[in-house]
Amino acid sequence: MTPMSDVMVLLLTFFMLTATFVKEEPVKVNTPGSVSEIKIPTSNLMTIFVEKNGKIFLSLDTPEAMRKMAAEVNTDQNALIVENIETFAQVPMFGTPLDQVNSWVALDDRNAYLAKNPAAGIPCDSVTDELRVWVKAANDAIGDDKLRIAIKADKATSYKVIKNVMNSLRSVDKNRYNLITSLAGAEQ
Repeated sequence: MTPMSDVMVLLLTFFMLTATFVKEEPVKVNTPGSVSEIKIPTSNLMTIFVEKNGKIFLSLDTPEAMRKMAAEVNTDQNALIVENIETFAQVPMFGTPLDQVNSWVALDDRNAYLAKNPAAGIPCDSVTDELRVWVKAANDAIGDDKLRIAIKADKATSYKVIKNVMNSLRSVDKNRYNLITSLAGAEQ
């Protein structure tokens, strides 16, 4: 009995130390199914979330990358006050127009705002293309050859919205990106 309990403790310790945690996503995205099993990169990754109503949200894989991106946006747009950059770097996902970023960072429940507010989402259309600003800032902060982009769109999202996202990426010369899907036939 003792050797079995030793093995169980070792296995439990191993799984606890090697497990990776999934970031909290305030917006639910039901991805379409596919048969591809290609893994997306895990470092220097920017994920673009596209909700079924067309709202766009972003996340970067590390707080350091978020901090660098925010500093880069400030050099061009002056969107964040310096005191809010550290708080902004700790959020798992963001998605507000540039003129509302400071007020969003000051909120207590940012995730509820992103999930329920119709004004949430990064503008990405022919008139206001702020997604391009964020992608360019991340590209400049992380490095042109290092930044990897993944798009996670809801299966009910209109083609027009996805085309706008792709046009934004194309406008900053980011023509390579991964599309996140679920395994066809697998339950989400």
